[in-house]
Amino acid sequence: MKRLLEIVGALALVQGVAGLVSRFTDWNWGLVHRLGFLEGYEIYASAALIVLALALFVAAESRPPE
Repeated sequence: MKRLLEIVGALALVQGVAGLVSRFTDWNWGLVHRLGFLEGYEIYASAALIVLALALFVAAESRPPE
C-alpha cells in the first residue's frame, strides 16, 4: 500500500508541476490543460494536485512497513 501511495503521489506531483509550467509557458504537456471543465482554473487544479501529492507522500511515510 505504501508503494501505491508513493506512485500515485509521484504522478500527481508530475501532473501538477506540468500544469503550472504549461500555464505560464507555451509548453503543452500534461493532463490539467486538456480537461475542458477546468478552463480558467488550471492554476488552482495544478496547485491542488501538488498539495494532494504532498499529502500522499506523508500518508505513505506514516504507514507501517509491510
